[in-house]
Amino acid sequence: MKINKRLLQYVKTMRIYVVIVGALSLLTAIFIILQSHYIASIINAVFLNKQSLTQVTSALLILLVVLLGRAAVIWGNDIATNTVSGKVKSDLRLRLFNHLLKLGPMYVRGERSGEIANTTTEAVESLDAYFNLFFPQVCATIIIPVAILIMVFSTDVLSGVVLLVTWPILPVFMILIGLQANAMTESRWRQMSHLSAHFLDVLQGMTTLKLFGRNKIQQETIRRMSDRYGDTTMAVLRVAFLSSFVMELGSTISNAIIAVEIGLRLLYGNIPFEQAFFVLLLTPEFYQPLRNLGTQFHASMNSSAGAQRIFDILEVPVKNEKPAALSTTPAKIEQRLSIDGIHFAYPTADGQRQEALRGVSFAIERGQKVALVGKSGAGKSTLVNLLLRFIEPDQGSIQADGKDIRSFTAAEWRKLVAWQPQRPYLFNTTIADNIRLGRPEASMEEVIEAALMANLHDFIQTLPQGYETRIGERGTRLSGGQLQRLSLARALLKQSPILLLDEATSTLDAESEARVLESIDRVAPEHFVLIIAHRLHTISSADRIVVLQDGQVIGSGTHQELLAQSPAYQELIKAYEEEEAMV
Repeated sequence: MKINKRLLQYVKTMRIYVVIVGALSLLTAIFIILQSHYIASIINAVFLNKQSLTQVTSALLILLVVLLGRAAVIWGNDIATNTVSGKVKSDLRLRLFNHLLKLGPMYVRGERSGEIANTTTEAVESLDAYFNLFFPQVCATIIIPVAILIMVFSTDVLSGVVLLVTWPILPVFMILIGLQANAMTESRWRQMSHLSAHFLDVLQGMTTLKLFGRNKIQQETIRRMSDRYGDTTMAVLRVAFLSSFVMELGSTISNAIIAVEIGLRLLYGNIPFEQAFFVLLLTPEFYQPLRNLGTQFHASMNSSAGAQRIFDILEVPVKNEKPAALSTTPAKIEQRLSIDGIHFAYPTADGQRQEALRGVSFAIERGQKVALVGKSGAGKSTLVNLLLRFIEPDQGSIQADGKDIRSFTAAEWRKLVAWQPQRPYLFNTTIADNIRLGRPEASMEEVIEAALMANLHDFIQTLPQGYETRIGERGTRLSGGQLQRLSLARALLKQSPILLLDEATSTLDAESEARVLESIDRVAPEHFVLIIAHRLHTISSADRIVVLQDGQVIGSGTHQELLAQSPAYQELIKAYEEEEAMV
């Protein structure tokens, strides 16, 4: 029941919820006892004492009120459990989303997006079975049988002893069968998450699969995964059906024992009819909560499996969200951005660490454009992630005007950074909204100015709805160059002092590249510009070029200086020229 306790601690109103559910269960027990009492009394009066219906009118009216009261309690219980279940799901979904935001893109990149999406939707929704069905039934199973048992003992001790002896047998069977089903349910949930993730991969890669003729192979893969999921589901259902059968059989046998015991005593005149009938009416009600619990127990196991994944994510520690020594001044930078002796290593699957940066040091002055070049895997992306505070250095520091940026919160620091990624993510909304992402309060005139600087405005003007054109999921209605220019417009509109441009011109033609570089030159005097590029014209336009190789700085200078002094840079430029010639 560990998962259940972890679920309960996330409900702020759980104490009130327990009291309400407990009170409603007690009211249900009272109404059951009253209902049985008046039915037994009316039957005894009419059929044995030969009273007319007129003589039992008051008892019939009271019975009607009791039945209506019992129905009202059921209705109230549904409202209470649905309300609390909705609040719990909303709270956990919000906590999950906020925690994923705090974990940042580095965590998400290490997980399958389909599994995360499945957790935030299906796993959270599966909690309904626990809070709306299972937990209220636990309360009912504790309170209702105890109340009935007390009443039966006060009415007929022998029947009370039989109920007391037979009742614990049923939970034992339920627990034994439930233990077997629990492992199956967890396996079923894992398979469903893998199936969802794989299906999302196939949808997102459909164009590539069709191009390489691999769609039929993926169809077969999905079929096999679906079959495994179906087999596991059927195995869980078989155990659930077995459990229900055992519970039904056990309660039926127990009811039969009470019926035979009371029938024999009634036959020999050892118990009055009204008393015997009263106990017989209470006996099915005594076992019914436990039978219902058996049904809800298996439903709740799916909730527990889903909750396990939710808490696995929520318990991933968030690193470096708070500064070690809080700065008393707002985050700002005016003169110099310094990368000082940075070391960073990624953890590997075998528990080791793979070095990505080793003692990297260089600086960017205000108004300076610095190009960062190097082969794939040299450490360029790692350095960008460090500047964005998605990760933190193992050694060394990044300083703004001599102040370690870790003295600011990550959120404060990111306000100073505008980033144009190599593969920008655009949302399925309008062009204007996507450009405004970095500064939602920007006016339309400012949006247009940013688009002009990114050489995008003329294209937007050709669209029927202009800036209000929706661009589709991930910007599917735009070309690669248009996506890149829109992302650049977004970065320029943010007006942050630090401008990180990751392959800002890689998909542009020569004319567009020249116009974009001209725009960057116009804003550069007020910015700290770091450009990651492999286009020769973009690199040579930088004030200074830093060459990375195997996580180390092996050269720094202007284009002409490095061509004269650095064999590694000469090799890079040759490779870049050959690549451009092939385009």
